[in-house]
Amino acid sequence: MELFHLRYFVAVAEELNYSQAARKLHMATSPLSRRIKDLERELGQELFKRSTHAVELTPAGRALLPLAREVIEQVNAIPWRLREAAHPERATVFVGVPAGLHPDLRGKLQLLEERTRDTVDLKRWPGPTAGLVEAVHDGRLALALVRLPVADPALEVAEVLSEPLGAVVPADQFAGRKSVHLAELAGLSYISTPSDSTPAYFEEIDAQLNAAGVKKRLRLSQGDYSGIAELVSSGIAFSISMLDPASPMQLYRLDNTVTLPFADLDPHLRTALAWRRERAEPGGELAPLIAKAREAFGVSAAPD
Repeated sequence: MELFHLRYFVAVAEELNYSQAARKLHMATSPLSRRIKDLERELGQELFKRSTHAVELTPAGRALLPLAREVIEQVNAIPWRLREAAHPERATVFVGVPAGLHPDLRGKLQLLEERTRDTVDLKRWPGPTAGLVEAVHDGRLALALVRLPVADPALEVAEVLSEPLGAVVPADQFAGRKSVHLAELAGLSYISTPSDSTPAYFEEIDAQLNAAGVKKRLRLSQGDYSGIAELVSSGIAFSISMLDPASPMQLYRLDNTVTLPFADLDPHLRTALAWRRERAEPGGELAPLIAKAREAFGVSAAPD
C-alpha cells in the first residue's frame, strides 16, 4: 500500500463523487477508479458502494477514513516537525494574507510584526484562503488571515473582522439609489472571481441570489477584479464586494460603477486568524507567537 492510495481514498470519501475527487486531485477519473480498486483488492475489503447515481462508503470504508486521515496528517506534519526539531530558533516565520485585506487588519498585522521583532522576522505570504489553510495545516505558514468558513479540524480559527458586502452595479442604471433589491438585479448577470480565489462564503451568496430569481451568470476562467469591474461598468453585469470605502477593493472601481447595500440581504465577509492547534499548545514553539497574535488582533485567550 502506498501513501497515494490513502490520499485518493480520502478524496473520494470526502467528495463521494469520482469526477469531483479527480478534479481535486488534478487527475483523470479512470486512473483514480483503478487506484481505488487496487486498494480494495490489497485490503480485501469493498470500500465504496457504487451506482450510476451515487457513491457511498461501506462499513469498511467508514472505518478506514479516520485511520487514513490520521496517517496522511502525520506524514504531512513531518516537514514542519523536522524543521522545528532541527532549528528550534528559527528566525523567519510566514503569515498568510488573502487578497483585499482591510487596512484595519493590516494595521494589526504591522503591530504584531513590531511586537515580535526581537524574536522572529515575520513575513507575509499572499494567497487564496484554500491555499493558505492548506499551508497552515502543513506547517509552511505559522498562521494566516483567512476568509470564513474554514472546515479544517486541525486548525483553530478566531474571527477578527466582519465586513458588510454590497452589490457593485452599473451607476447609470441605479443613479440616485441608496440601496438595491435582489429582484432588481435579475436583468444583470452575476459575476464572481475565478473559483480558485473566491471565498467559500460566496457559494452561499450565489445560492441566495439564485433563490431570489437572479439566474444569469458570467464566469471568468481567467482574470482579476479589474476585469470584473470592466464588465460591470459596461452595464451587463453586477458583482459583490466590500462596502467600506476604506477597503482596498474600492481601488478596482471604474467610472459607471457604484457599490450599494442590499435592501433585502445582509451579507458579511468574515475574516479570521488561523493556526494549527497543536503548534500553539503550552510549551510549543509557536505558543509565544500565537499569544502575541491574539493580543495584537484582540482575540480572547484560549480557555484553560
